[in-house]
Amino acid sequence: MTATTSRDTDRRDAGLDIDPRDAVPDADRRKVTSGADRRDAAPGEVTGVPTAVRPDGGRSGAEAEVVVRALLTRLADLPADSPDRQRVRDRLIELHLPLAEYLARRFRNRGEPLDDLVQVANLALVKSVDGYDPGRGTGFGSYAVPMILGELKRHFRDKGWDIRVPRRVQELRMEITRTTGELAQRLGHSPTVADLAVHLGIREEDVVEGLDSAHAYRTLSLQTPLQGQEPNATELADLMGEVDRRLERVEDRESLRPLIARLPRREQRIIALRFFGNMTQCQIAAELGISQMHVSRLLAHALRELRSGLLS
Repeated sequence: MTATTSRDTDRRDAGLDIDPRDAVPDADRRKVTSGADRRDAAPGEVTGVPTAVRPDGGRSGAEAEVVVRALLTRLADLPADSPDRQRVRDRLIELHLPLAEYLARRFRNRGEPLDDLVQVANLALVKSVDGYDPGRGTGFGSYAVPMILGELKRHFRDKGWDIRVPRRVQELRMEITRTTGELAQRLGHSPTVADLAVHLGIREEDVVEGLDSAHAYRTLSLQTPLQGQEPNATELADLMGEVDRRLERVEDRESLRPLIARLPRREQRIIALRFFGNMTQCQIAAELGISQMHVSRLLAHALRELRSGLLS
């Protein structure tokens, strides 16, 4: 009587009034009952789920599968507004967290922090628990594993690139990578761009685009030191050239030189004093002994001739 009261109390503490093992056939229920009834459920745990099923537990895979199947059936039967639904859902997620972490570790050392990958896998696990339908007859693992792997691959595709490139180019790059190894063994040498294009049935320009996209996955900072971590080490930015604005004027000067030579001598001198000597029109008028208005007309005429010569 005391044991029954203890289990009922723990069940109320857990928020469940029905043992999830009731959803399991009698033959499978005996596998769970043999070990579960010898211990009291800890407060806050789903009643009927042995603590040994936790990630650090030692219960066999068959027994754990029975418990998980019972919880999944229980979750599917509970209405959306049931107070028990959240507890069953949380317990299912907790039981499968090691699976999510295991799948995330398969993608470690690929440029993404392991903690981020574990978070992505955990979110995919939550989606799997919410979207699983036990009525389809497939095991939960068969449903959850592809979904978690898909979310991890999608994370690399959408978040792993330093420079975002179209999905078409990403898939082309992966196809080129796989094809390169096959062609190298078949041809006995590294395949050329033409070899890859013929094998994949695409243009050579597309192959070049796919190969160039590999440089967009990881980029270097301009502050990356090239000679170690010394305080005065040369950085990548130190080796980059700057745009010389004076080069843009070379073509203009060479185009204007013959046009200025065709102007009258006085207009040539006005151009030189105004734009190379930085003199005002009044100063030019005093220098040439003419009026400022005359200087203005001569300057305007010279500029029209030069502009017309450049445009023609």
